[in-house]
Amino acid sequence: MNEQLKNDLGNLEDLLEKVKLQGLDYLNTIKDRKTSTTPSISFQSQLQEIGLGGIDTLKLFNERFENVIVGSAGPRYLGYVVGGVTPAAIIGDWLATVYDQNPQTATAQGDVSIVIEKETIKLLLELFNLPNSFQGGFVTGATMSNFTCLAVARQWIGAQLGKDFAKDGISEKIEILSAVPHSSAIKSLSMLGIGRNNVEIIEVDGENREAINIQHLEQKIIALNGKPFILISSAGTVNTADFDDFKAIAQLKEKYNFWWHIDGAFGAFAACSPHTNHLVEDWEKADSITIDCHKWLNVPYDCAFFMVKKEHQLLQLETFKNSNAPYLGEPSDDFNFLNFLPENSRRLRALPAWFSLTAYGRKGYQDIVDNSVKMANILSEFITSSQHFKLLAPTRLNNVCFTLSNTNDAGEVMRFLTTLNNTGKVFMTPTVFNGLQGIRASFVNWRTDLSDLEIIIREMEKVALSEKSE
Repeated sequence: MNEQLKNDLGNLEDLLEKVKLQGLDYLNTIKDRKTSTTPSISFQSQLQEIGLGGIDTLKLFNERFENVIVGSAGPRYLGYVVGGVTPAAIIGDWLATVYDQNPQTATAQGDVSIVIEKETIKLLLELFNLPNSFQGGFVTGATMSNFTCLAVARQWIGAQLGKDFAKDGISEKIEILSAVPHSSAIKSLSMLGIGRNNVEIIEVDGENREAINIQHLEQKIIALNGKPFILISSAGTVNTADFDDFKAIAQLKEKYNFWWHIDGAFGAFAACSPHTNHLVEDWEKADSITIDCHKWLNVPYDCAFFMVKKEHQLLQLETFKNSNAPYLGEPSDDFNFLNFLPENSRRLRALPAWFSLTAYGRKGYQDIVDNSVKMANILSEFITSSQHFKLLAPTRLNNVCFTLSNTNDAGEVMRFLTTLNNTGKVFMTPTVFNGLQGIRASFVNWRTDLSDLEIIIREMEKVALSEKSE
């Protein structure tokens, strides 16, 4: 055995104890951790012939990197819809690494990891009040979840035309309709060979909305003259957390032949609370749904899951099955996740979710959602009453979209945002809404409370005043 490996194995308890203490220090002081830094780190380009061993490598990591790692899992990091990590999810994630399982099938060597994954999917279906008519699986994030769902949709389009696109390649133009598709859905269309530009954009339903105009959608459907298509709809748009009218779309689905996909990366969690679940009424009638776990579920990166109706299982198998691989078994003989999603090999991503769902239950996630919505509304009320800021759209759920009240100059808005983020006390991201440069604050972290809102509001006012005085 390699000498460094042998030493680390013998000192494993000490190694893990040091990492545990360092991790606890980070988590216990995460409110004080800067939300942004400007690190100046030179690359170490040469691989050493003889390694340092675990302890000295940890020391090197701390010397070079630890102090400039930002508190993106903290309560005032409001950019990119980034969640934190619940204590139970940390337990699950550490154990997922320790046990190092590759969830595939329950019949292969008696592997229980697939049972954990299937049970977790069942818990998630219950959390979102969705029926067991959906079949799910865990992937890296919303991008791969959208990719998986849209890949099956692509195969469905082929089947409607008497073609097998997975086997023979795409031979027909695939019609895509959407109003405000997320960039990850567009990226998925590119990877699937459908094409980024092959999206027919539907009008939105009025000023300051990002939801589909149902009348315009039906006009586009009629113009397709019976040709099958894919509809990409939104459960929570990026800028304003807007929702398409699922009830109206469900009625259209009874009249017309199309694949209905819902991108609910974070907005799906509206289903967790009786105060917001009206936003997803009738969404169970969709063919596929994307949900991101490392957002509002507050489990570690990278973790998301997809749901596809079980009635499309054969299409899903046709899309992802491993052909000409006898050692993997016959795809049609037994359910095996590697034949139903993009990756053959995966870590047990379901375990952190299983731990967190089991530890906190339905009520725990209702509380997280309700608290996030409350925090967003408090910030929204401050912006409405402030002379320095104005909302660009109503705050519908957990995202607050706003800009400066005294200017439409994009440069000034970006200077304000840069200065605000450079305080290291809060982090927000830029956006453009209705042609105006804006700022977006997204609340999904389970830790965020009123004391954080006080700091956020104080820093916004300080920066606004300083910018005005200049």
